[in-house]
Amino acid sequence: MRTLFVTSGCVSSSISSTFSVPLAAFVIVSCFLFQINQALITQPKNNFSVPAIFGFGDSIIDPGNNNNLLTVVKCNFHPYGKDFMGGIPTGRFCNGKVPTDFFVEELGIKELLPAYLNPTLGPQDLLTGVSFASGAAGFDPLTSELASVLSLSDQLKLFEKYKEKLMMIAGEERTRTIITKSSYMLCAGSDDIANTYFPTPFRKNYDIPSYTDLMLRYASSFIQDLYNLGARRIAILDIPPIGCVPSQRSIAGGKERMCAEKYNQAALLFNSKLSSLIDSLNKKLPQSNIVFVDIYKPLLDIIQNPNSYGNHHQPIISTI
Repeated sequence: MRTLFVTSGCVSSSISSTFSVPLAAFVIVSCFLFQINQALITQPKNNFSVPAIFGFGDSIIDPGNNNNLLTVVKCNFHPYGKDFMGGIPTGRFCNGKVPTDFFVEELGIKELLPAYLNPTLGPQDLLTGVSFASGAAGFDPLTSELASVLSLSDQLKLFEKYKEKLMMIAGEERTRTIITKSSYMLCAGSDDIANTYFPTPFRKNYDIPSYTDLMLRYASSFIQDLYNLGARRIAILDIPPIGCVPSQRSIAGGKERMCAEKYNQAALLFNSKLSSLIDSLNKKLPQSNIVFVDIYKPLLDIIQNPNSYGNHHQPIISTI
């Protein structure tokens, strides 16, 4: 299995919405200054170029697609963006950049990865990649439906429309090259566990093992659909220790607000299954290069051993 690990970073985020649970995942991750293993963010030694980056998933890599949706899951207001360029809230669930912004910058593609639904997108933006991610989306379609955000199926439909626009700009041959040689990032699953399974009655006919199986079936279907649309290099982030975010600690962490272990155990179970799925898909899908990105273990270590990472980055985390 191809596994990549987060090597360093900092948490810095702020929650100021009454719709607190759908935003749980980004409290730990969405503002994490990602420095992934060089195999992911550095161009290979054979000079194989990465023309574009594409993002799919949830708030961890949503740069503003939710801004114009009829949903309460938004962050295009202060204090979001306090450390962004000019202190402007852009719709990123973060005080600054999100992980995909760092990736495109490290690869020398551009400074930021914009939202596909950004009305100011120009041709150059389309040529070098966009994010279709939507805060509070999940592998389980019900998760996105409950939050009134873009489901992964919706995101794939937008990707198909994107390809049509790209064809008009770049022509068939260049479009094929961009689609097949670009890198794709998928980040989802946290909201399924934190927002759908535990707090609502709608999936109570599943126990945790069977619900993570349901998530996995949707994840497998999405990855294969993305592959069928031309994607070959796909990085999939696992679920972080969501039981340790402030909202879950408040809801299920007891008087001491400890990490909610049932949430973390559900995440670990899904992550294990996801790892096996990726192994299987790499064997099944010709010319695919799908990598499993472990963010659970490094983030948990930061939470449990913050002093090991210095004190130059102070978390800005509030709870409802």
